[in-house]
Amino acid sequence: MISSYDDIIERVVTTPIMTSSHEKSMEMGTLRNSVTRGAGNLVGFVGEGLVHEYLQEQGQMCGWTNTYDYDLVLDGDLTLDVKSKRTGFTPKLDYECSITALNTKQKCDMYVFTRVRNDMTVGWILGFLPKEEYFDKATFMEKGTVDSSNGWKVKSDCYNVPINELRPISELIKKQNSDT
Repeated sequence: MISSYDDIIERVVTTPIMTSSHEKSMEMGTLRNSVTRGAGNLVGFVGEGLVHEYLQEQGQMCGWTNTYDYDLVLDGDLTLDVKSKRTGFTPKLDYECSITALNTKQKCDMYVFTRVRNDMTVGWILGFLPKEEYFDKATFMEKGTVDSSNGWKVKSDCYNVPINELRPISELIKKQNSDT
């Protein structure tokens, strides 16, 4: 589990990531049932780009796709869906990582979580969990309720897990390296 800030990877948002993310965001438009009415697309793609670039730098064969079910494919078969939130602050270990109830049927193997600063200059790769483990650990939050841990009014039914219950991304890389 994430035991300290050292387990979180801070990354600068590069021009290539920003350019690719902007293009992908414009191509996607507004998705049906979007909580943010499309405003989160850019942040989502920036988070995907940060993870994609990091994994490639770590020697991983990683494809950046654009499907409903997953965003990245490692070594041709391990599918990752990247979930991103925008933030004005450096993430703390007790901050929540969320998956909306509408996205629980995605066909992916793992969820990877990121935070991206509002000004899009920096982001953090928080960690990951296998899909089944995420939902085993998650707390369901109903739309309109207030999360007592942080005072946030829930905008859409979702499942939350705190950052400190994620696994460090380095574990995923070690596992991939040992499997190849």
